Amino acid sequence: MILVTGGAGFIGANFVLDWLAACDEPVVNLDKLTYAGNVHNLDSLSGDARHVFVQGDIADGALLARLLAEHRPRAIVNFAAESHVDRSIHGPEDFIQTNVVGTFRLLEAARQYWSALAATEKEAFRFLHVSTDEVYGTLAADAPAFTEEHNYEPNSPYSASKAASDHLVRAWAHTYGLPVLTTNCSNNYGPLHFPEKLIPLMIVNALAGKALPVYGDGMQVRDWLYVRDHCSAIRRVLEAGRLGETYNIGGWNEKANIDIVKTVCALLDELRPRAGGNSYAEQIAYVQDRPGHDRRYAIDARKIERELGWTPAETFETGIKKTVQWYLEHPEWVAQVQSGAYRDWVARQYEGAAA
Repeated sequence: MILVTGGAGFIGANFVLDWLAACDEPVVNLDKLTYAGNVHNLDSLSGDARHVFVQGDIADGALLARLLAEHRPRAIVNFAAESHVDRSIHGPEDFIQTNVVGTFRLLEAARQYWSALAATEKEAFRFLHVSTDEVYGTLAADAPAFTEEHNYEPNSPYSASKAASDHLVRAWAHTYGLPVLTTNCSNNYGPLHFPEKLIPLMIVNALAGKALPVYGDGMQVRDWLYVRDHCSAIRRVLEAGRLGETYNIGGWNEKANIDIVKTVCALLDELRPRAGGNSYAEQIAYVQDRPGHDRRYAIDARKIERELGWTPAETFETGIKKTVQWYLEHPEWVAQVQSGAYRDWVARQYEGAAA
């Protein structure tokens, strides 16, 4: 059995579904169910004895101790995090609480549990911490992609909180010997993505006839990774990663934001044409840039390929088409997650964007 934290969120839920399909090993899934945690992401596991869902906070040390003692997992995979840059700018305290304090409490609970294990179980135990390429800061247009040796230079409250959590994980390994692994991934996309992030926001807004808000000139570059490729990479790192090592996980897909938006529009033009035949690209609206917006991220994923034999299965072209098709086929999921709180936040964030 493994313990997954944040397993009702976008990447976490995809990982739980992928894990049970690929490994058939039971999962205890701990999630606080904040705005982006959605238990309906796991509806297909209803009645599945291999999946135990617990609503709770990784900052709750007593709860963590109880779950570890009761279920005795062989590994912890930590996805739990506040994860949206815009939200971190407007409300950084939640990010410090979950990403820094929560990671500390989880590490302490894991250390106490691991220390008491029998020798063979202790040797086999793993703590895998899932992080982001944003901890490395921004890249110049002609700079080489981030490697695992790149200096940490976080520029937003979100990335600073994730950098802090990475440093805590490293310190618990160095000081206490906790058997840790860390992964830093590029931008994920795919099914179950909460529609405040770029790709699902564009799909949802386009279908609703709303503006497609693009920050600044839209030339910010990101490296895009299909979420199910990310899941397979994490499984591989957990299986064979070297203790104490960091593995960068990327899709080798550097794209400017405006090109992503235009690609989504073109796919929607093909798969769900507008009445009258006009392109969804007519809805693109440039809005004031995000404060301190990093210009470029790019992941060098050669280490995980060299050491563990992992490469992404999807190209951007295959992954983005699967993603758009999934949203077209699941309008009920979109309607369910678009609560009043979500709509109010989007309205405030993109206020003044013209249709």
